[in-house]
Amino acid sequence: MNPNLLNIILADDDEDDRMLFSEALEEISVKTTLSLFKHGQELLDYLCQPNIQLPNLIFLDLNMPIKNGMQCLTEIRGNPQLKDLPIAIYSTSSSEKDIEDSFSKGANIYINKPNSFTKLREMVERVLKLNWQHHACNSNKDTFLFRI
Repeated sequence: MNPNLLNIILADDDEDDRMLFSEALEEISVKTTLSLFKHGQELLDYLCQPNIQLPNLIFLDLNMPIKNGMQCLTEIRGNPQLKDLPIAIYSTSSSEKDIEDSFSKGANIYINKPNSFTKLREMVERVLKLNWQHHACNSNKDTFLFRI
């Protein structure tokens, strides 16, 4: 695999959201590969396979069937091989409880799904250009909620 490509995962049960996210990635300056998953269990099954290349960043929807985003976040953070993966919660929910729970369970950033393709493209590019090493080490409430 090309080391100049960011390996991105999106776990989201909404087919339209997956398609729009994929299209937004194609239009930005950051070069990526994208793996798409329809629910949390599918994502976890993939991440637990031997010899896979772990992603540089996971975008994780909260409201998914079979295994939701919060359950995935908890399992990823509890797995020694996966616990340090950067995770962006990517949800339509703006509930304070969801934001607080995501922060306390170890997500690195919380993003409300943008309501236009232009804002989605801008958000994706800005998030991918973040210094994730710095962001993961210095996670705090002020930088946790990502705003466009």
